[in-house]
Amino acid sequence: MPYVFTVSPDFTPEHLSGWFIFNTWLQKALDEAFHLQLFDDFHSQRDAIRSDQIDLIYANPYDAAMLVREKGFKPLVKPEGKADEAVIAVNAESPYRDVEDLPGSIKLAITEDPDVNMMGMIMLEPADLDASNIETDVCDSYVLVAKKLVNGNCDAGIFLAEAFDDLSSVIRKQLRALVRSQIQVVHHALMIGPRIADRRDRLLDALLAMSENDKGGSVLAALKISRWEPVDEEEMEFMIDLMDTFVN
Repeated sequence: MPYVFTVSPDFTPEHLSGWFIFNTWLQKALDEAFHLQLFDDFHSQRDAIRSDQIDLIYANPYDAAMLVREKGFKPLVKPEGKADEAVIAVNAESPYRDVEDLPGSIKLAITEDPDVNMMGMIMLEPADLDASNIETDVCDSYVLVAKKLVNGNCDAGIFLAEAFDDLSSVIRKQLRALVRSQIQVVHHALMIGPRIADRRDRLLDALLAMSENDKGGSVLAALKISRWEPVDEEEMEFMIDLMDTFVN
């Protein structure tokens, strides 16, 4: 049976082929069979994590606490220079130019991306907006969030900043960003599970060396990552504590 590698469902579609390429590289690097299992939503992926079906995961910050504290996962690496940030955007023709301009109740387009939604809700607080006066429209992707705004179906939307920046120029021209978070310490991370814990050092060395050779560099380019940098357990615990602060 191959080990199972998965990726947080919030990755942008442009990165899909890159993760399959990375999975091929991973199998050669460890000389082990890995199956890339992609999930359509966060709930089904968390069910797989809870039932111990996952061995390696490119995880979003929200799930890090469960992975580390409940399932014994250890952090490996994160993309260099890439933090998770959120963007609040509206239709380019909207009269709203700042978050404070938003009305006392709004219809908000979101995905099920929990850490991004939390950051977005924090940025909406200056407009006195919260769960009591926000109607959410949950979409399967950030492209669909954008379409809700372009079509005038929602007043505002919350985006992962990277996904917002990756929208086509045609769609981007029809949107206006009101605010972008600058937290800078929240990030996705590649994490390794207990069943393959003995491969941790070998995999970490291979990941950190990827940018130093043509083959590894081309895999990173497919993921739009310049290089990996290590994540130690102390850094991961700090981020988990920060996410707990967001939740509470």
